Amino acid sequence: MTVLAAVIALVGSLFFALGAALQQFEAVGTAKPGLLALLRRPRWLLGGVSILAGGGLHIVALGLGPLTVVQPMGVASLLFALPLAAALHGRRPARNELAAAGVVAIGLIGLVLLVPESDGPTHLSPNGVLTLLAVAGIAAVLLWAGSKAASPAGRAALLATSSGVLYGATATLVRVLVDGGWNWWYLLALPVPALLALVMLQRAYAVGHFGVSFASLQITDPLTAVAFGALLLGEPLPTGILPVLAALLTAAGTVALARNSPLEAPREPA
Repeated sequence: MTVLAAVIALVGSLFFALGAALQQFEAVGTAKPGLLALLRRPRWLLGGVSILAGGGLHIVALGLGPLTVVQPMGVASLLFALPLAAALHGRRPARNELAAAGVVAIGLIGLVLLVPESDGPTHLSPNGVLTLLAVAGIAAVLLWAGSKAASPAGRAALLATSSGVLYGATATLVRVLVDGGWNWWYLLALPVPALLALVMLQRAYAVGHFGVSFASLQITDPLTAVAFGALLLGEPLPTGILPVLAALLTAAGTVALARNSPLEAPREPA
């Protein structure tokens, strides 16, 4: 079953990468890609379906195999996404670009595997939910504001990081709903960070540095969820020197991606 779980997770990563590449292809070159406009683009919608399929396969894989096998397969989406995006834009991915992505993936796998598993029920009070949404919202706004003065690669990274913070908050809220008991008020709050995250991600994609934005999202989303889990849910954090080394590796890989990821040219809407 472990081998089957790994294969399913790997296929899920491929679907997720394909979906991200398709959505970036449609969003690139637009200053403020509105969701209503993107929803009218079949390729962007197909990308959304592919992302949902990838997420579903990842959940299936988690039900069949251990986290230590499934999670690293999920990180492989970064390595799939770069060649797919390059092919859509009619180019070959540069060796330096792929090498930098590999460094990010190795560091991220280390971080994912070093996070201690939580045991016990997940509970968050209404005040905790408000704190979650407020902290994520303030962080996202500050990152968005900072992106306005950044270089194109920095702008893509900051906007995607803003999206990752909001997706991390969404993931934390989902965990509370699934593990801590159903609550209609929490369910109504769920679309707020999720939709804002989607908007921020499309703006990151629109800048053109796909490798930077996708890597920043891949890093920020799980790390934000871990941080919220520790601060609001009392979950343990990894200790020792290894998490620090893994974090430095992901940071170094992301900086290298910013230097080697090409700026895709703007394109006219189809």
